[in-house]
Amino acid sequence: MRVSTVISCGLSVAAAVMLAGTPALAKKKLVVAGPPITMSDAFRANVQSAEAALKARDVTTAATHINALMPTTDFEAYAAAGLRYQLAVQRRDVQAQRIALTDLFKTTAVPRTDAPRLRYIAGYLSYVVGNYDDALAQLDYAKTLGYDGVDATMLRADIAMRRNKPKDARPYLQAAIVQKRASGEPVPLPWIDRSIAMAYQAGDWAEVSQLYRERLARSSSPEDWRSALTNYLSVGSLESQAQLDLYRLQAANGAMASERDYQNYAQLAEKAGYYAEAKAIIESGRKAGKLTPTQAVTSQLLKSVTPKATKEIAGLPALAKKAASASTGKDALALGDSYVSLGQFPQAVEQYRLALTKGGVDAGRVNARLGMALARSGDLASAQTALSQAGNGDWGNVAGFWSVWIDQQSKKAA
Repeated sequence: MRVSTVISCGLSVAAAVMLAGTPALAKKKLVVAGPPITMSDAFRANVQSAEAALKARDVTTAATHINALMPTTDFEAYAAAGLRYQLAVQRRDVQAQRIALTDLFKTTAVPRTDAPRLRYIAGYLSYVVGNYDDALAQLDYAKTLGYDGVDATMLRADIAMRRNKPKDARPYLQAAIVQKRASGEPVPLPWIDRSIAMAYQAGDWAEVSQLYRERLARSSSPEDWRSALTNYLSVGSLESQAQLDLYRLQAANGAMASERDYQNYAQLAEKAGYYAEAKAIIESGRKAGKLTPTQAVTSQLLKSVTPKATKEIAGLPALAKKAASASTGKDALALGDSYVSLGQFPQAVEQYRLALTKGGVDAGRVNARLGMALARSGDLASAQTALSQAGNGDWGNVAGFWSVWIDQQSKKAA
């Protein structure tokens, strides 16, 4: 945050001085949202000289004229405080800015339209100098005057963080993000990153997922995808099949970047019985230079899954007959999963639809995988429809990540 606001009194100090110095008005009292503007000739001359020096950014000359001001009326006190504030801004002296605002608030000349924002600025300046109690008091005062903008909400979050109270900061940050969205403006990525960290610490995986998806919709490099998916994959309660679909999404984005990525993906596939997929990902990792033939874990895994992959593929016709005659959709779901693992997405779509028709399956999981298979088949519109029916929980979050990817593919196609 930066404070660049220059004190305004409806009319600027300089404009008020000029009006007061006009012959037709010199002997009259001009009311500007408060007490009458009355200034001695000497005071007015110093104000005009100070204003000119500030405009020229000559702080030395400005300080000389401002220090010469000896206010005797309420408006003169207001004008002097405003000039001291402007001088402090040019000098980047935060403490002096805050003191000048305190003097300003002691007068009755502060326009009602300016007072709420000025109270917020006072709160920000107190925050900068470390006076958090006063900062909150000023923010409360600003709120009673009608100022409760997103910057004030974020400042409350920052104060809580400075006090090492992340649990107190989180609701303010969440509220600020809601305010920002409601305004139609994009939420700054640093806000999203901070909110992700807080949600992660709180174990709120639904919000972690939602925030990462919002971030990916804005910034979607392979590095962004890897960061989002690997962090979400660390959720302790995430079931292995859901983890597997997120690794598949990571691979689809070209975001496999390390030995660990390939190894974890291959191990998950092997444990699920998708031997051909495990074999393919190890070979892909070697081709990408992330795995080597001497890497013990994946070398042993490749040796184990290679013969099993042949048997897995050979057994598909028998599985298809079983799925077709079964009274529930469980076998069709299993067959659809096998087709996905082999990259045979149109065949997987057929089996997932059969599984939903027959029932007796986790509809969230089936719809999430149906959406994934449709997307990989190129039917992006139907994929989004299926993903929208994945519900909440782990599969709803998996579907949400795939939905972001589909949106990006649609934009590329357009």
